[in-house]
Amino acid sequence: MKLSNLYTEKKKSLSFEIFPPKKDSELKNIDETLEVLCELNPDFISVTFGAGGGSNRNRTIELAKKIKNEYQVEPVVHLTCLHYSKAEIDEFIKILTHEGLQNILALRGDRTPDIPEKEDFKHASDLIAYLKQNGDFCFLGACYPECHPESENRIQEIKYTREKINAGAEIFLSQLFFDNALFFRFVEDCRIAEINVPIIPGIMPVINASQIKRMVTMCGATFLERFQKIIHKYEDNKEALFDAGMSYALSQIIDLLVNDIDGIHLYTMNNPLVARKICEGIRNII
Repeated sequence: MKLSNLYTEKKKSLSFEIFPPKKDSELKNIDETLEVLCELNPDFISVTFGAGGGSNRNRTIELAKKIKNEYQVEPVVHLTCLHYSKAEIDEFIKILTHEGLQNILALRGDRTPDIPEKEDFKHASDLIAYLKQNGDFCFLGACYPECHPESENRIQEIKYTREKINAGAEIFLSQLFFDNALFFRFVEDCRIAEINVPIIPGIMPVINASQIKRMVTMCGATFLERFQKIIHKYEDNKEALFDAGMSYALSQIIDLLVNDIDGIHLYTMNNPLVARKICEGIRNII
């Protein structure tokens, strides 16, 4: 099913993001995670995609196929373009079409010093426009409530978001954030710019201090004082940090839901307990 149909049928969506195991031999071990995630009845599960090289790409496809065929949940395949040629993207289109995988999160991809960039695609909007001409897919795009690190300001960020719409994006999934006010401001800016497609907030619960500090540094998310206090107080107590982090994420999600957002996209980090705890906390309100 194309996810563009989902938002004509349902007010709010619930979705998860997972990443493929690093080794093909570990694909079979991901079933334990998928069994828990799929029992929670998500509307879709997105599968991340590494930059460069065919093996990661194949693991992404294999995991997406497993989600669709064995668990009857709609997958969203992440696809980056900065390190790929049109010929390589054409090959990917053929595989996705053959496997009946209809939903793509189109991304530029991070610049990686060890992997050379190619000339065919410079932006996610270039990839969306090319895919739209050469395949029958629903296109999702990434959006950045606090601006992409390479954007100069909020105005430029909205301009880039609009370019993805013009190319064919129908749904947006947001970068992680910890300050809901910034997400609400971004959505308001989008609506003023007549960007009226669903904008789904991406939430990452804090359960590992070093991991979250790394993610904040990479994506530039605002490190709120009350959020910092949680990390500093509990970073040496794994169980306490898990409980406090989950409580913070739940408070974020409840605030988003009561403010009539389009859904929740949960960055699970392949931890099924995180997804279960969140879903238990919002069972009666989504």
